Amino acid sequence: MTDGPWHHRHRVAVDVAIAVAFVLLDTGTTLIGASWWPDRPDTLAWVVLGVQALACASLAFRRVAPLTVVGVLGAFTVAVTLLISPAGALTPAHDTNVWAPYATVVAAYGPFFHQQNRRTAFLALAAFTLVIMRPWEPSVTVMTIGLLRTAVGPLLALYFDARRRIVLALLERAERAERERHLLTEQARAEERARLAGEMHDVVTHRVSLMVLQAGALRVTARDEETRQAAEELRAAGCQALEELRDLVGILRTTPEGDRTPSVGGFADLVAESTAVGTPTELIEDGDPALASPVVGRTAYRVLREALTNVHKHAPGARVTVRVRYDQAQVRLTVLNTPPADGASSALADTGSGLGIAHLRRRMELVHGTLRAGPRPDGGFGVEATLPAYVPTAESAV
Repeated sequence: MTDGPWHHRHRVAVDVAIAVAFVLLDTGTTLIGASWWPDRPDTLAWVVLGVQALACASLAFRRVAPLTVVGVLGAFTVAVTLLISPAGALTPAHDTNVWAPYATVVAAYGPFFHQQNRRTAFLALAAFTLVIMRPWEPSVTVMTIGLLRTAVGPLLALYFDARRRIVLALLERAERAERERHLLTEQARAEERARLAGEMHDVVTHRVSLMVLQAGALRVTARDEETRQAAEELRAAGCQALEELRDLVGILRTTPEGDRTPSVGGFADLVAESTAVGTPTELIEDGDPALASPVVGRTAYRVLREALTNVHKHAPGARVTVRVRYDQAQVRLTVLNTPPADGASSALADTGSGLGIAHLRRRMELVHGTLRAGPRPDGGFGVEATLPAYVPTAESAV
């Protein structure tokens, strides 16, 4: 498994290869008279040629010490220039050549690409350019070639550095977008889990509590011991299921699209179910149920379901009166129950999450309604919900 291209994983080998290549290039071009080489080379010329090879070899350190490489090649160029004039120790075959080796092109590249301080890089490049151009010996050819020698490298360095920064910025932006997408996905999952937990509280708890009540009634009315035992086991299993559901209930914060919760038309079914399990319930409706918009109807249904579930848990044997009034402006739902029969207590009283009313209050806030719940002077309990008759949604606009 690799971590990148070969030349990125073997930077030292690449730099050494570049240094060797320029040692050979500058030595060869010097010997054929493309630089400072004299017609009749003496010992000094051969020594200078060796020093030039060492100076070009410094390119092997162009990444770790770019300014040092510039300084070495600049010092060599100054030394050759001084040996030619005014010392006169060397007499080039072609005095219009540039004395600096070709390795200066790569050396000028280094400070801009590998040096963090751009100001220092510019100062070093300016001094390097003056040494190579020899402005004290004005020559259009020498000055033009010298300027190109020191300009091409930095321009390439600036281009590649800008390109690198852009690529890094794009990669960072892509990674940030990926992280944001992941967070949005996790948020959507959390919201879906909360929605499912809320539905579990609203639906499963209601149905299981009805099952427990029916099992309790069967245990009391059964004629044989075997049936009573089976009813008791069923009742105990239902209570345990409700207790286990307690840790799974979440807070329902939004009304999801495609909600299939029954509306006001399901009130009669809830009342019938409550009566069937031994809690006499009366439904009184006043007005036209069609005045309630879909989301208002579903919210009112949830309020009634939760209120009846609480009666089954905490007030077994109580009588319940459900009043619903529909008008143009609002829907008012009132659920009143008497005290438990003979002070009886229910095994369901300690089950559930205890967050049912809190869930309902959040639902009511979403539709700009109000909910009041509390004990009554006669020992019973009352729940009163007031909702606006119409709440605009995409569903009601269809």
